[in-house]
Amino acid sequence: MRRLLLILALILIGSIATPTRADDISAAGRGVVRVVTIATAAGEVVGFGHGSGFAVGPNRIVTNAHVVELAARYPANVVIGVVPSEGDKSYQGKLIAYDAQRDLALIEFKGTSLPPLTLYGGPVTDGEQVISLGYPGNVDLATAQSAADYIRPLSPVRTQGGFAGNRMLTGVRVFLHTASIARGNSGGPLLDRCGRVIGVNSALTKAEEGDSTFGFAIADAELLAFLATAKQPISQVTLPCTSIDERLRQDREAAAAAADAQVAAAQVADSKATLAREQAMDAARAKLERHIENIIAIAAVLLVLAALAVGGAGMLEMREQRREAIWALSAGGVLFVASALVFLTRPAGAVVLPEAPVASATTTDQGYGRYACRIQPKRSRINLTTPQDVSLDFGRDGCINGRTQYAENGKKWERILVPSDEQTVRVLEFDSAAKTYTDSRYYLTAPQMAEARKLRGGVEQKACTPNEADRQKLRSQQSAIRDALPAQPDEWLVYQCSAGR
Repeated sequence: MRRLLLILALILIGSIATPTRADDISAAGRGVVRVVTIATAAGEVVGFGHGSGFAVGPNRIVTNAHVVELAARYPANVVIGVVPSEGDKSYQGKLIAYDAQRDLALIEFKGTSLPPLTLYGGPVTDGEQVISLGYPGNVDLATAQSAADYIRPLSPVRTQGGFAGNRMLTGVRVFLHTASIARGNSGGPLLDRCGRVIGVNSALTKAEEGDSTFGFAIADAELLAFLATAKQPISQVTLPCTSIDERLRQDREAAAAAADAQVAAAQVADSKATLAREQAMDAARAKLERHIENIIAIAAVLLVLAALAVGGAGMLEMREQRREAIWALSAGGVLFVASALVFLTRPAGAVVLPEAPVASATTTDQGYGRYACRIQPKRSRINLTTPQDVSLDFGRDGCINGRTQYAENGKKWERILVPSDEQTVRVLEFDSAAKTYTDSRYYLTAPQMAEARKLRGGVEQKACTPNEADRQKLRSQQSAIRDALPAQPDEWLVYQCSAGR
């Protein structure tokens, strides 16, 4: 028995394979843990219990009070163990808040950081799909080969059902649901289909003589009140759940609608341009006709004057004023020639409009300057994050805010962030032409995050640089990180930017 106690208290245990995350629920599962309690007396193990819990902070776990009741009553004789769903270690925990009435407890541990879950504070409707994550004891009894299996990191068991309403249980507001749970699920999260916490599983009804089984989860309002008393913050969102597939479908429909609108706008613009050209042609043709008429009138006047001059020359000749007659005849000849020239050189009647000016490619706006960027919910998938407005200073050669170098990726500027203290990779993109800023977030498993950090180790360029070779190297290194990421991010926040602070 001493050996069992030592095993359960050890930090390091054998490594195991971790399943690949595929959806929002699996992403939430990264922060779900098994909570074990070991009671000893006179150096011997006299009690063992286990339940579930989930991270509300990097080193803080929520579970049920009844899971750690012995630790609250006999702190000197009970060890609390926290077993993450990933990795190869378990950790000793310390009870820091306990509420028997609400059946909630808060545990602190050291040695690693877990991805905290996000609380959904919006309404939940009857019949809405809900999911339970945890470690049901009947599964453990069927699969555990030894006591060590209870402290070996394993992915939590997922069950789903429907939301069945609100109830009061011993003076505490609870949610009733049909997602299957068992002893061992106590303290685990009840999630919506986007992986946000809506309650804490606590109890279940007994199924007798064919009765249906229902689960009870402590409501979000009770959890918030407990955490407020414990001075423990938790991330909270109220936006309705939109699945990745739904968001992608909406994006496709929006893109198709935008393309249709663009085609329609182009058709309207073409129609207006055609009408304007026709009107310009009519105006130019009328102007030309008036011009030709004026020229013909001038030629006619010159012809009349030429005839008068010839006639005058004849009369002068009859009066034997020969010198004057020659001058008059010469003038008539000149006027006649001028009339002929004016008439023959009149415009032919063809109307030619000038070509529209073509914009030079060298005049493209590079978009340098300061921007205020505001979130666009209809173009984003906001699931676990509470987005804030972003201030952006876009400088030459992809220098953002005067300190961070972005690399060119097609028509966009991109920077990939791989932090050391959380399991999230962020891909930041700025499109200077469209004036959009995008923050794509990938919630990775521990092995995926380890690979991303390994690739990040080769990225040396941190500060801004005017050197093209350095930026090309950054681009190549970031491309390797991007290739290692899943095909689709879990969240993407799209901002529309306008000039100004």
